[in-house]
Amino acid sequence: MSGFAPRVKAVLGPTNTGKTHLAIERLLGHASGIIGFPLRLLARENYDRMVELKGARHVALITGEEKIVPPGARYFSCTVEAMPLDHPVEFIAVDEIQLCADPDRGHIFTDRLLNARGLVETMFLGAETISKLLRRLVPCAEIETRPRLSQLTYTGPAKLSRLPPRTAIVAFSAAEVYAIAEAVRSRRGGCAVVMGRLSPRTRNAQVALYQEKEVDFLVATDAIGMGLNMDVDHVAFAGVSKFDGHRSRALRAAEIAQIAGRAGRGMRNGSFGSASQHPLLTNEIVNAVESHIFDPIERLAWRNAALDFSSVDALLASLAMQPDRPGLARGHDAIDFQTLATLASDPSIRAAAASPRAVQLLWQACQIPDFRKLATDAHARLCARVFNYLRENNTLPEDWVTSQISGLGRTDGDIDTLMQRLAEVRVWAYIAARADWVRNAFYWQTRAREAEDLLSDVLHEKLMARFVDRRAAKLTRSLTKSDGTRLHSTVTMNGEVVVEGHSVGRVNGFLFETDSDVASNDARLVLRAARRALASEIPRRIAALHMAADEAFSLTPQGNITWQGARIAKLLRGASMLAPAIEVIDSEFLDGSGREVLRSRLARFVSTRIRSELPSLFAIETATASRPDIRGLVHQLVEKGGVMSPAVLTVEQRAALKKYGIRAGRFAIFLPPLLKPRPTSLRALLWSLWHGSSIPQLPPPGRVSIARPAWPRGFALAMGWIECQPKLVRIDVAEKIADSLAFGTRSHTAAIPPDLAMRLGTNLADLPAVLRGLGFQLLPPEPVAGKTSDPNQPPRITVRADRRRRRPTKAAPPPVSPDHPFAALLALKRAAS
Repeated sequence: MSGFAPRVKAVLGPTNTGKTHLAIERLLGHASGIIGFPLRLLARENYDRMVELKGARHVALITGEEKIVPPGARYFSCTVEAMPLDHPVEFIAVDEIQLCADPDRGHIFTDRLLNARGLVETMFLGAETISKLLRRLVPCAEIETRPRLSQLTYTGPAKLSRLPPRTAIVAFSAAEVYAIAEAVRSRRGGCAVVMGRLSPRTRNAQVALYQEKEVDFLVATDAIGMGLNMDVDHVAFAGVSKFDGHRSRALRAAEIAQIAGRAGRGMRNGSFGSASQHPLLTNEIVNAVESHIFDPIERLAWRNAALDFSSVDALLASLAMQPDRPGLARGHDAIDFQTLATLASDPSIRAAAASPRAVQLLWQACQIPDFRKLATDAHARLCARVFNYLRENNTLPEDWVTSQISGLGRTDGDIDTLMQRLAEVRVWAYIAARADWVRNAFYWQTRAREAEDLLSDVLHEKLMARFVDRRAAKLTRSLTKSDGTRLHSTVTMNGEVVVEGHSVGRVNGFLFETDSDVASNDARLVLRAARRALASEIPRRIAALHMAADEAFSLTPQGNITWQGARIAKLLRGASMLAPAIEVIDSEFLDGSGREVLRSRLARFVSTRIRSELPSLFAIETATASRPDIRGLVHQLVEKGGVMSPAVLTVEQRAALKKYGIRAGRFAIFLPPLLKPRPTSLRALLWSLWHGSSIPQLPPPGRVSIARPAWPRGFALAMGWIECQPKLVRIDVAEKIADSLAFGTRSHTAAIPPDLAMRLGTNLADLPAVLRGLGFQLLPPEPVAGKTSDPNQPPRITVRADRRRRRPTKAAPPPVSPDHPFAALLALKRAAS
């Protein structure tokens, strides 16, 4: 559109303001889009969310180490570095945009801020500290600020033994994390551990350990500051300084707020303090964190993106250029620049990089991430070897790739050894993801992923063995009464949940319903014990439902599926009218895998139910598959549930349809067996789900006509009724009567059958209107020449086919005696004329 300017918007605010949720919602509202996250874990987590909403074939995941790109992908979840900006999309978003100020990675975020734009909309998410510079550098951007959804309160220092359950303790080195985790193990039973060096799989397993309340404490580095949405009530700082890769420094107030903000999610308030005997946070920092007011960012990290590949020296010079705009500054030399500078001092590399193409290839090799951080020249040597192989052969030798990846799956060694091996796997996962570098890239990506998964699982087990005393944790978490004995709970055969011999509620399907009289001071303890009992009961019920016969389930007219008398799922609009989707009830006791088991089993039940109640509908599609003359029409009939509007057909087509039991009438094409009450009830449900309407009430069985109800448009025909104002007439009855009347009036008018009103289920007053709906007219009796009418006999009322399906203009009929039995009908006809 001429003059159309794509919208650029920044949504800024503290943690827990719903920024990411908004961005995903906006992304999926467009026809295509890309969103960049600062961490691989966040990209993967939101990729899974997007797949649930849009389907795997429409969603892609692109990170340095992992690429899942279906051919028809329209939505991309990526790390910021891996965003495919050469792929035009309607919407682009970048999360944690305040990382533009990070001296190590900030130049990537700054590049996205200045250059990444969607065709329709661009959105930047982050902290308000970037607001000032964002207005200056992107003056066209609208800025929306959002308040935190819950309060964050400072509670002061507390010893480890005094920290409340559901606390995250934050340290800033692996040694500190290990020491604190072991102290928590000895005093509180154990903890989960989260560090930036963990793989997403290990990190998720540790998070699950905490979320499932096997432990009540989490010990972490500042890696929890981004993307760790957990049930944390309190954040305790074990220190307020960190080594940032270059020097040790004190944490800034905004950094402390980013971490402390993990406490309290949604509308639940959170708190923060220090895990020490003495305060670590100054009053100034506490006030800033509680009020979410911080010093604005003064400069953003920048690196020249217009690189010169004419020579190695030209490339180094272009990378070292200074920015020419206020508010931008060169950050630290990134690892790719350092690696290039190291290799540039090697005469053999300089000689090999003699052409612009070779220089560009060298730069690509130098961009292999250094996840290992060995502080040696090992990474530079790896990049040099990759460059030389690619320059000479265009691809990496398969035997070399095999030798490098095959040894990475070893599971021996301690925690640090496994984490180092995981870092090596990540490096090779990045290389394997370059389809232009390795032959059979998908195979090597799979091998690298398998090695990472294996190491991740072993690492999780070693972390648990070291930092979780299962026996101590169990004793710590045991729910106890005042005398110190453990509460015993069980579930009876009829679903009753009994704690210490007293019923506290029952399991209804997969939901726990508490008894109304559980309201004492011990209610919280009792309910927690009941939930513990359900930890084994729910898997048993899932298995029982999975093995149950179809007869164990019921489908209600409202679209609910019940099992053992309890509602467990409902039907939703699916891929077609005859293939509805299944939504399992929301239950805190059902995880993703359990929910999928239920959904899969119930989908088979629903499919079988539809086929058994509408057998003719599926039979005709199979039977007519070899009849091209009627196959398309039959497909439409099946898609519409067995009744559709009439069509212009040849004599041969009508004969063919009749052969397969399909009635091609003047009002509709339909399958007569589907008009019976049971199939009609199911079709009404399926039609309503497909059209997104409430389920109308159907007339009682046996009725041939009804007063016109307030049904949704199209529902009457779909259910086998035609409109004959002010009535609806059942379509099979209408077709039969219309055929009979049409035969009798094919060359002249005919007398009304005496039982016509009864057969149509209507009264004499409504009969003219109903007949008009069927395409016929009631006419007054015509005098017969030479005959004298008998005053004791009613005159003949005649009917004539109205082939134009409308009432023609007629002269007023002769007067009729008021005592005549059809006087009211004739008066109606006269008034209409």
